[in-house]
Amino acid sequence: MTDHGPQPVERQLPTEEARDLLALVRDLVQREIEPTAAEEEEAGRFPREVFRLLSASGLLALPYTEEFGGGDQPYEVYLQVLEELAAARLTVGLGVSVHTLACHALAGYGTKEQQAEHLPAMLGGGLLGAYCLSEPSSGSDAASLRTRATRDGDTWTIEGTKAWITHGGIADFYTVLARTGGEGAHGITAFLVPGDAPGLSAAAPERKMGMKGSPTAQLHLDGVRVPDARRIGEEGQGFAIALSALDSGRLGIAACAIGVAQAALDEALAFAAGRRQFGRPIADFQGLRFMLADMATQIEAGRALYLAAARLRDAGLPFSKEAAMAKLFCTDAAMRVTVDAVQLLGGYGYTADFPAERYMREAKVLQIVEGTNQIQRMVIARHLAGPESR
Repeated sequence: MTDHGPQPVERQLPTEEARDLLALVRDLVQREIEPTAAEEEEAGRFPREVFRLLSASGLLALPYTEEFGGGDQPYEVYLQVLEELAAARLTVGLGVSVHTLACHALAGYGTKEQQAEHLPAMLGGGLLGAYCLSEPSSGSDAASLRTRATRDGDTWTIEGTKAWITHGGIADFYTVLARTGGEGAHGITAFLVPGDAPGLSAAAPERKMGMKGSPTAQLHLDGVRVPDARRIGEEGQGFAIALSALDSGRLGIAACAIGVAQAALDEALAFAAGRRQFGRPIADFQGLRFMLADMATQIEAGRALYLAAARLRDAGLPFSKEAAMAKLFCTDAAMRVTVDAVQLLGGYGYTADFPAERYMREAKVLQIVEGTNQIQRMVIARHLAGPESR
């Protein structure tokens, strides 16, 4: 009988430095994340010390330039790090992706003075960020947001409520999109808001079916005053900045989804190798072997898709359509793979004694965050057939 257990992921990495980086990540995962992941998620505890360790190790700064403390790694490498982290615990992998998203506006559109003042602490100073675009009445229709910033000299006053904010209430800084002009996408501006700003408060975290260790909360801005020096980009440029960030963020979600799916496949393979029925391992039965083959194929296809999009980004080529495709395919694949993992484990898969049910609950949110998969289909169709006629 051959060994039916899970095999390590064979990764194509561009440099020896990248291979060393992935080895460091795997070691950190095995020591600091995997041993307590199930217990911490069950208890709903956020691993803030893990994020401080990731920051100190340079893992919160990977895709940004060395000039301000970044790791200067291509997205091709950064996303594979995210995949490894998400496979160990989605709260960590998604948290790193959200932090990277929160840094995107300043890193891409801030002035040199703003970057020099804020980026070193954001990238490697132990800080944790959050991204504030969605609101209670504007989720998929993000351009209709109502949070308003009013200028008085060199200061802006922000009023409104943001919703579904990952790290809401615990972040050290928030990238906030607020309306500074008329209706629609052209009246929105981006701001960097400190987590301890007077007038900033968070509601109680949402009670979610998965990712219980990652706080998601509404954020209230009640007369929050922000100097104009914390405005990112030009007035009215905020929505374009937000969309640019989301293109990259969707690749992060895709990588996290493949991480969760890989973890589910590994669990299914280990179970199938050890579980015996009718006198032999269930991994010998063709029905289950075909399930495992389909699961592995979806994972490999998703990984290839997100890496292809990442390589376009790294080459400075357009990648918005491909990012939407990767987010759509990878998160749908994660949902299918995790459902199949639960099915393969049978009754054990339905219990919290095995991680398969947690993977399935976590996979669901990935089809929703950073643009639902219905929105991804709209984005892809617009690239293919042009905008919808009105």
